[in-house]
Amino acid sequence: MHIKTVSMPIYMDRHDVSETVTAENVAQLHQQDLKVEHKFGCRGLTYWFDEKRKTAFCLIEAPNKTAIKEMHDFAHGEVPHRIIEVDDRIVESFLGRIEDPAKAQNTELNIINDPAFRVIMVIETSNYLNRLEANQFGIFSQKFHHSVAKTLKKFNGSLVKKDNNSYLVSFKSVTSAVSSALNIQQKFKYVTPNFDSTYRMLKIALSSGIPVTEKGTFFEEVITLATRMCEFVEGELVISSEVKELYESENRNLIIDENIIRLIRPSEENFLTQLIDFIDSNWNKPNFNVADFSKDMGLSKSQLYRKLVKLTGKSANNFLREFRLHKALDLLHKQKGNISEIAYETGFNSQAYFSKCFMDKYGILPSKYLQQHII
Repeated sequence: MHIKTVSMPIYMDRHDVSETVTAENVAQLHQQDLKVEHKFGCRGLTYWFDEKRKTAFCLIEAPNKTAIKEMHDFAHGEVPHRIIEVDDRIVESFLGRIEDPAKAQNTELNIINDPAFRVIMVIETSNYLNRLEANQFGIFSQKFHHSVAKTLKKFNGSLVKKDNNSYLVSFKSVTSAVSSALNIQQKFKYVTPNFDSTYRMLKIALSSGIPVTEKGTFFEEVITLATRMCEFVEGELVISSEVKELYESENRNLIIDENIIRLIRPSEENFLTQLIDFIDSNWNKPNFNVADFSKDMGLSKSQLYRKLVKLTGKSANNFLREFRLHKALDLLHKQKGNISEIAYETGFNSQAYFSKCFMDKYGILPSKYLQQHII
């Protein structure tokens, strides 16, 4: 009789180490873990160490988080600061491996000085893609995906996820990420059809960070920031302040051209995070208005207006309306109700007003959109 073995969950932990710790020290700690792991039902797969940022991340198959803490404590006393459960396929797509790299010759220890720090790219093409006739969409989509795939290969980008109008990509090198983004942007105009140029859009955002932070899941904080920069910040190519600093440092202080690349500063990143966290909790309330908006964010109406226009190019009313339309489009596409239900669910007081706003934004009526693409 064949008995199916149930595999254990896989976890990633983060250790913040002291300034004096070297890659060799971490390799020794890893060896000590491997010697005792069987006592705790664990199996160490690999680890990453970042000498510059003094962080180490272990990838471990284990029955639970407690077993990992107990194993580390017993082996060497270096207990992790945080542990999260992960999917090995996702880890591999972001970080390139889920086991130790080949050992260098003539070395007793397999010293790994390989940071888990990554630059994350989010690409979004406008939703007008969903509105093209099927054959036109097929040709465009094929050309665009082929073009992006070639560029990512050239600049060593690791594709984590893609669908018809978005990509999530991981890069080890900041320079490669910025160069890749500029290249994709440049090629976009050659693969998009000449008609319907009003709605032709490509947005790219780059942020950077580590896989395990104080909150969230695997790379969640960095992906969330990149996605929000891509969706809400004015500019075709937007980068975080950290990406800018790393790029200029990698390229001997070559300055980012802010006429080509939109840079958002740390204070703007904080405002964007606060703004979207707040609006995510309130956007579908029909009576939610701009007065609530500014009051609950601790800003005067004029302060909110200035900050919003500078960051997004939109007033609070327009921003809220477009946010709701974006949600409505998603609900329509997923067939989560009829037009009237979706209009009310996304905070519009009447179906007629919703249809008018939808038409203004997307150049198509919701009913026509459903006819062309869903039904």
